[in-house]
Amino acid sequence: MKSDLPLTTSTGTASTSCRCGEAHTEEPVLDARALPHAIRHAAIFGALESLKSGAAMQLIAPHDPQPLLAQIDKKYPGAYTVEYLDRGEPEWRLRLAHV
Repeated sequence: MKSDLPLTTSTGTASTSCRCGEAHTEEPVLDARALPHAIRHAAIFGALESLKSGAAMQLIAPHDPQPLLAQIDKKYPGAYTVEYLDRGEPEWRLRLAHV
């Protein structure tokens, strides 16, 4: 089945695993700029929930996602760490890791 979701992979240094049961050496990258605003946060929450402990994903956002990060912290207190990889125009790139 073909998916039009803006999910790609980027070579990472740590091995991650998804729910397919196979080990992967890439971190998934979710480009939220390509998602409709009405479902953007829900899609990001779904992606985060798919991460196993120790796994990480990168998020590309059109602005500093402080409101989203506050929602993540409220919904999953202490479950994810956030590292800014790029700040500012034309994109904000963050690494979100499941503790």
